[in-house]
Amino acid sequence: MSALALAERALSCVRAGDGALATVAAERSLLLRFARSRPTQATAVDDATMSITVLWDGHVGSAATNREDEESLTACARAAEAAAESAARTRGSGPYPGFPSAAPVKPHDGFDAATAELDPAVGGRALASAFDVGAAHGVEAHGVWSVGDVETALATTTGTAVVDRVSDAFMKTTCIASDGRSGWANRTSVRVGDLDPTAVAEAAATRATGAFAKRRDLVKLEPGDYRVVLAPAAIAEMLDWLALGAFNGLAHAEGRGALVGRIGTRVAAASINLSDSPRYPRTLPRAFDAEGVAKAPLPLIQDGVAINVAHDTRSAALIDGATSTGHALSAGGSSWGAMPTNMVVVGGGASDETELCAPIERGVYVTRLWYTNAIRPNETLITGVTRDGTFLIEDGEIAAPLEDLRLTDSVLRVLERTEALTGDHVLWSEGEFYGRRFARGTVAPAVRSTLRFSGGA
Repeated sequence: MSALALAERALSCVRAGDGALATVAAERSLLLRFARSRPTQATAVDDATMSITVLWDGHVGSAATNREDEESLTACARAAEAAAESAARTRGSGPYPGFPSAAPVKPHDGFDAATAELDPAVGGRALASAFDVGAAHGVEAHGVWSVGDVETALATTTGTAVVDRVSDAFMKTTCIASDGRSGWANRTSVRVGDLDPTAVAEAAATRATGAFAKRRDLVKLEPGDYRVVLAPAAIAEMLDWLALGAFNGLAHAEGRGALVGRIGTRVAAASINLSDSPRYPRTLPRAFDAEGVAKAPLPLIQDGVAINVAHDTRSAALIDGATSTGHALSAGGSSWGAMPTNMVVVGGGASDETELCAPIERGVYVTRLWYTNAIRPNETLITGVTRDGTFLIEDGEIAAPLEDLRLTDSVLRVLERTEALTGDHVLWSEGEFYGRRFARGTVAPAVRSTLRFSGGA
């Protein structure tokens, strides 16, 4: 049975309520882990999750199963109905206006048949390449190689019946030198053929050994504001927090978002152009959101000016005249809100990171951030530490490795102080999946800006 036929079958099991939505997410994936330059784990997934969401007097209730038989689907529908009815009975009429009407969705190039083969031999060769690079540099290689093929089908009582199939490939490598210093790199794409395991491992090994630094001694930097060069992974992770605190339609509608009262005003440097672009060639595209609303480009910051926030049906209903922008994370609206998942930052005029470093007399090069958390989302204030390749910049050059630093700063402040961006921009993804696989990422260049460091790691 096709995924869409299964979704429609699940939908037919609903007998009560004011409408319903059924989703089937069928995942096939392969993941290979390695540590100390040896393979350590292989995990294969071939499973489907059927979820049913029922609307009852403005409230939604959901339930899920991975069993396809009639009895299990019926039990799932009854559970969703009971949850929705209970919410309506105890809370009165709710705010959810109803599932969106059917509308056409546009195709994309987010599926690659070679990736969907999930060939373990390709992964084995990737790991072997990482081990060879590690041996050549005298470092240990640790990391993950993973590929996935996910088909999503969605049907609603309002007439929506849509199917999307996407693939993704991911590799990250952390190299650890004998003195304990580490370097990291990763690569993500729709196509496994786009991954270059040797290049990924070389980048990680070079950062671990500090081969491009003028000297090897480890430097400790005092807290303060420093000019920085943020590699794409570092700025992309910061932008993920911007998605939560600034572009989140629910937070905006409830008056707790960072862009409340600031739409149409300058919030970043004029060189910052940021959009949610689900069909951009370097991103991981989607045809529709969790409510079946078609994905479309959405400008977020244009020439430094805040333009839009992302909405699902739930958040849009809270603002007069607003409509869903196709950013529902779950049917009926996620408790997290509505957020962009395909952000793209337009690159600038700098040729590479070396050019970004050139004007800095004393500053910091940051490969990536780790353990970041929001302190005050309404200010986009976050904290975290640098990791796997932090270096001192002196007189325009990478001078020496630095002890890792704790940052405490506002993402919007970093964007406001951005001085330059590289022309090339790359897709960054965390590549970790908890629950059903949903690959996403941000396309970003490297940037030169200012960052506030509050202490050591």
